[in-house]
Amino acid sequence: MAEFLPIFKRDMAARGWEECDFICVTGDAYVDHPSFGVAIISRLLESLGYRVGVIPQPNWKNLTDITRLGKPRYGFFVTSGNIDSMVAHYTVAKRKRSDDEYTAGGKAGRRPDRAVIVYAKLIKEAYPDVPVIIGGLEASLRRFAHYDYWDDAVRPSILVDAGADLISYGMGEHQTEEIARRLSAGEDISEMRDIRGTCYLCRQFELPQDAVSCASFDKVASDKTAYARACKTQIDEQDHISGKAVIQKHGEVYLVQNRPSLPLTTSELDRIYALDYARTYHPEYEKLGGVPGIQEVEFSIAHNRGCFGACNFCSIAFHQGRYVTTRSEESVLEEAKLLTRLPGFKGYIHDIGGPTANFRQPSCKKQEKAGLCKGKKCLAPAPCPALEVDHTEYLELLRKVRELPKVKKVFIRSGIRYDYVIRDKDDRFLEELVEHHVSGQLKVAPEHCSARVLDMMGKPHISAYEEFQEKFYRATKRAGKEQYLVPYLMSSHPGSTLKDAVQLALFLKKNNIHPEQVQDFYPTPGTVSTCMFYTGLDPNTMKPVYVPRTSEEKMMQRVLLQYFKPQNRPHVIRALKAAGREDLIGKGPGCLVSAPYDPNAKYKAQAQEKPGQRENRNPKGRQTSRTGGKDAGRGKGGGRGGKDTGKQRGRRG
Repeated sequence: MAEFLPIFKRDMAARGWEECDFICVTGDAYVDHPSFGVAIISRLLESLGYRVGVIPQPNWKNLTDITRLGKPRYGFFVTSGNIDSMVAHYTVAKRKRSDDEYTAGGKAGRRPDRAVIVYAKLIKEAYPDVPVIIGGLEASLRRFAHYDYWDDAVRPSILVDAGADLISYGMGEHQTEEIARRLSAGEDISEMRDIRGTCYLCRQFELPQDAVSCASFDKVASDKTAYARACKTQIDEQDHISGKAVIQKHGEVYLVQNRPSLPLTTSELDRIYALDYARTYHPEYEKLGGVPGIQEVEFSIAHNRGCFGACNFCSIAFHQGRYVTTRSEESVLEEAKLLTRLPGFKGYIHDIGGPTANFRQPSCKKQEKAGLCKGKKCLAPAPCPALEVDHTEYLELLRKVRELPKVKKVFIRSGIRYDYVIRDKDDRFLEELVEHHVSGQLKVAPEHCSARVLDMMGKPHISAYEEFQEKFYRATKRAGKEQYLVPYLMSSHPGSTLKDAVQLALFLKKNNIHPEQVQDFYPTPGTVSTCMFYTGLDPNTMKPVYVPRTSEEKMMQRVLLQYFKPQNRPHVIRALKAAGREDLIGKGPGCLVSAPYDPNAKYKAQAQEKPGQRENRNPKGRQTSRTGGKDAGRGKGGGRGGKDTGKQRGRRG
């Protein structure tokens, strides 16, 4: 495997370097694996002949760490790491997390809040004249003025806050290569205003002529209707074929987003994944217990990029884009062979996937010339008539990988679009998925069952999940296996009322699904759903959207989806009463929870009796009906037998 890039001066000295050409700064621990963005960018620069250093998780309280490799010859590339630093630090309830899987030992606290801003400012303090390019998910999704859940306010573009020179948004290989080439040729970074996939700041007289404008930072910060309209403009222009440059005023300067970068071709993707990675974490972390984030991806392969599913709560459409590109079969097979030679390989490839595992082609041929349709989705609420469904190439790829020597099993864990699977007239993919690629449980994402909520999510209606569920369990039965679907579910998404949550709880009961975990909607920057959460408007229609906002309602929606847990019973009862569904409290077969025990129940019943009923009592005053006995209404656990099995299981076939 490759030698790690320098992270200390002594590493540079060992290579005979006096300075680096470029330095990459990241909020993650240094993991040299293609699942980590900083690894791709640093190895790409190295492959172009540049001397590259990496500063992982620098101490942000002084300049010591940020300057430990010295001043680079050309510039810094800065990222918060694989995820937004605020998401890494805080739960949806805004409580501080105690763990961080992208840090050595898994302990939180090694990166600052809003890491990109903090790192960029530190660099500019140390080296005011050195170019700083910010990128990765945190910078990419915050490139425009954006609602910030943790501040509960609209913040300006991260480029304004960070004081950096450029944003490289989306997948950054093309931008990085061009920026590096032009900097090394002596061009000033202030002149680089024509690079696709970048954002810069300028004065009004410097604005490009063919750009579309969205409402200013001041306007979107004070007017939610303007915010929603700006969101629609920004989403509409994210296509690499039809998208135009977008401008947004920030005080006396203007943010300019150039047109999106062209997606990498198959040969370019192959080249990226063939770079010389060490494929593990830096040995500096061994004494701290390693970096947990490597465990899920160490023996996994990414075969595609982009997702035309474009769920409203997902950032992929705004970051990677909706256009699907793939690696060649030969490239994937070569990586699979490499995995079999790695220390610790036990015969299992954990995933051959991506944003959506079973996409190996664009959704239709029209996209190659006209781009993806604005304001429409390929799969929701129903599949587009132009949708082309074909699993042939993906299926052949899976077959060839599982036939490799030393490979015992190939799993698919990154998720499939079941609504795409059921549109395939050929069931071979589903049959082989069940036979060879499920490790007992298959994770899928119906998210909800209410049509209204699913429309707000940009997801297909629940009938698609029910059709897939039936097909999956029939195929599982034919294969003689015991396998289950594990549905991802989301509570409190914009559009979801308590009645919708009750509807979902009843769906789960009907299908014998006990979700072990439920995800509250988390409003992260750059998504349509976050726009709905902040504005109360659907940016696509400008119609009002109901938004659950109070912690009380969010709690009630969440516990309804885990109504079967004994500890949730009093909260579920409160939620059902608030939803006007007290008919679901009791011992009947359709009830979600039993009624709370009332020691005065028999006296209340006697007080409500009609004349003549008392004569029917026995001498001791006890009702002869079993429904009125002393245990009537006593809670003996919630839901299914009052016991949480600890497993998330779907209905057996």
